[in-house]
Amino acid sequence: MATASPRHLLDDIINPEQQQQDQQEQEEFLNSVETVVLTIFLSIIIIMTVFGNLLVMVALCKDRHLRKKKTNYFIVSLAFADLLVALVVMPFAAIELTTGRWRYGEIFCLVRTSLDVLLTTASILHLCCIALDRYYAICCQPLVYRHKMTPLRVAVMLSGCWLIPTFISFLPIMQSWNAIGIEDIIEERRALTGGSNDTSCVFLVNRPYALICSAVAFYVPLALMVLAYQRIYVTAMTHVRQIETLHRAGSAPQAPATNSRMRIETKAAKTLAVIMGCFCLCWAPFFITNVVDPFIHYSVPWQLWTAWLWLGYINSGLNPFLYAFLNRAFRRAFLVILCCGDERYSRQGSCSYGHTHRACSAASVNGTSMAPR
Repeated sequence: MATASPRHLLDDIINPEQQQQDQQEQEEFLNSVETVVLTIFLSIIIIMTVFGNLLVMVALCKDRHLRKKKTNYFIVSLAFADLLVALVVMPFAAIELTTGRWRYGEIFCLVRTSLDVLLTTASILHLCCIALDRYYAICCQPLVYRHKMTPLRVAVMLSGCWLIPTFISFLPIMQSWNAIGIEDIIEERRALTGGSNDTSCVFLVNRPYALICSAVAFYVPLALMVLAYQRIYVTAMTHVRQIETLHRAGSAPQAPATNSRMRIETKAAKTLAVIMGCFCLCWAPFFITNVVDPFIHYSVPWQLWTAWLWLGYINSGLNPFLYAFLNRAFRRAFLVILCCGDERYSRQGSCSYGHTHRACSAASVNGTSMAPR
């Protein structure tokens, strides 16, 4: 019987090791590709969020017509909150996600987490204030709207959007109130990630904090937004039906004006559906998980947490499109800015005289458009 040569025996020993090394190199290459793709994707989200919200703020500073409407300050304050989310929160979350490590220490972990909760909650509260402002503008009489939305009240509402989140962010998080009763679980989770206090940023919340934080940051604003937009939707549809009835009866005055009004009213209802749909799509998964996780022994995978969190961050990039880019006055200001001050664009879409002018006047309620146009 032929015996194997020493060379063949050596090959049998080396080949499995070589195969294992090749497999390891392939896995490292795939991980590197995934990291590059993920970095590019997250960078695009951050850049678009910064650009969109910065453009909204610059537009208000440069366009005096936008500054005349006090309600536009809600949109600009919202843009400032979303801009800070993109500049202060998203980059650190992206670095931690792509590297798998937290490199900035325990104290800054708490600061970053507090800023995350504060700014995202402020953004959501601004959306709630915009919904309430539009409710008063569209569903109430002009005198009621002017009485309700005075400059002082607008300032108080804006202050509340920034002060209320501090009571569920910096105050409890820096005092570790969110960790009361779950210290062992946090230490266990930190050990599973293979890190210490300085190399991992683990943030878990107990049941009271999860319920209170979620209610203040999402469920109460959501309820107010649903009620406000439901009333706006009903008002818009009522106007459409009234105009259609008058039109069929042949008694609708100023046909071009009523047709224009009907188109704007219909678009108002559709726009409100888009606004509420995007808001719920972006934030509902995170806050549902935030409430459920403490009651199922914190068994939600971190990958799912990360996906829901970034979906919420994306809402900060969508807000400029939903609340400003769809508004004709803001669009004109954007064109002037992007086209190096070409004033021809500032006149685009402006109302002319005659029937069209009356249609534009009819399409506005209490000086506020029925919807972003």
